Amino acid sequence: MALLRTSLILGIFFASWQTIAQKTFDFNENCRSAYQQITMLKLDPGQAILNEERKKHPDNLIPYLLENYIEFFRLFFNEEPELYAGLSKRVGQRLDRIEEGPHDSPYYLFSRSVINFQSAAVRIKAGGQWEGGWQFRRAYADIRKNQQAFPAFGPNLMFSGSMKAAVSIIPDGLKWLGSILGVKGNMDEGIADLEKFLMLRDDQSLLFRNEAIFYYVLLRYYLRNDKEAIFEFIKAQQPDVKNNHLFAFMTANLHINNQQSALTESIIKERNMSPEYLATPVWDLELGYARLNHLDDDAPYYFKRFLASFKGDYYVKDVLQKLSWHYYIHDDMKQAEYYRSLMRKRKGENSEADELAAKDVERTQWPDKLLLKVRLLNDGGYYHEALGLLHGKRAADFPDPRLQLEFLYRVARLFNDLDREEEAMPYFRAVVAEGKNRKEHYAARAALQLGMIYEKRKDCKSAIAWFNTCLHMKDHDFKNSLDQRAKAGINRCR
Repeated sequence: MALLRTSLILGIFFASWQTIAQKTFDFNENCRSAYQQITMLKLDPGQAILNEERKKHPDNLIPYLLENYIEFFRLFFNEEPELYAGLSKRVGQRLDRIEEGPHDSPYYLFSRSVINFQSAAVRIKAGGQWEGGWQFRRAYADIRKNQQAFPAFGPNLMFSGSMKAAVSIIPDGLKWLGSILGVKGNMDEGIADLEKFLMLRDDQSLLFRNEAIFYYVLLRYYLRNDKEAIFEFIKAQQPDVKNNHLFAFMTANLHINNQQSALTESIIKERNMSPEYLATPVWDLELGYARLNHLDDDAPYYFKRFLASFKGDYYVKDVLQKLSWHYYIHDDMKQAEYYRSLMRKRKGENSEADELAAKDVERTQWPDKLLLKVRLLNDGGYYHEALGLLHGKRAADFPDPRLQLEFLYRVARLFNDLDREEEAMPYFRAVVAEGKNRKEHYAARAALQLGMIYEKRKDCKSAIAWFNTCLHMKDHDFKNSLDQRAKAGINRCR
């Protein structure tokens, strides 16, 4: 009987072991197809493929990783409150399933890292820096362990590079977080990791190539300020901005931030409009900015459509501000005041643009109408139209010192954007001298622009001095983002 009991126990143990051992990380054709659909933002078709894969291969764990991608994109773009409410539970469940897989697979730690990284990005965007920070730390630790265990596994470089670059510019306001979490980064190392990855031609690395291009382009553009190089890179890669909505978002976002509103508008309007793609209000947001930057009458149509369908908080106050500006410059003060009142009622200031909008509404004074038009046209890349509005004007024409400072800054930016640097630099210096102790962001931006001019001229000593001037200015609007850019400039010069 004892022998029979022993045999029964051993039989149960080995049966259980075999069941666990059957779990796999198999990035097979179904999963590859689903991943490609998902990273084009065709989320429902991707999910349908994953459902089919689960029926055929219920022990394959890759679908749990890819379902996290689907949730990440929905939350990152649309901020769906009901979906966000159950985020911790679902992430925990996916991580539990990943634990069931073979720990000697490169996809084990890789999957854990990606799931935590994506969840951290969503939480930090929603204002959850503490919880998101800890998840980022776990993601960072796992990808480093995976690099040590599987140095030939190319996709490690994609996420290690992205994380190193992101950590390298933690703003002063969040320095405590990086210190407590023990996370350190290096922008040059991060960008180098991504560049190494993009040179790989093995099957696994090619699978993730489009996703890596997305990270590489945005990080290099915003952290290194390599605008010309990045647009040349995009031209060489020829990303499908019509059928891949992630690439469409990437390029539209770059152009709107590079003062090319007309190009942003054409990219958005020419994309594939199939209902298979993620429906996101982001397109209306970008179109609203593009149209407002040309002072067009139909800008409110896109902004209002964004507000009607977006369920989150990111950029909502900024959009309400832009609506108030539109009606203000079109002399409809009733509507202008209405949208300003909505700004006062609206909660949520997760972006610096929203923070600035909140500060703006506290002021009883409206912006100068002429300078506001100049600003919007300049933001859209309509430099000659903007400069034409300032023809014959002087700083002394504006009675308020704040407006005099803004006038000097607008002139400087326009000259600089028209490649007339020698004319721009005295104005930038005057803005720094007059505004370095004020709360407006003009002086810090002027110092940053001077740093970039000297960097372009290969005068790194002067560039670093101006970047440091930007960093040393305290308590001004856009402090975190301007400090990030100044630190990135110092890193580039060193």
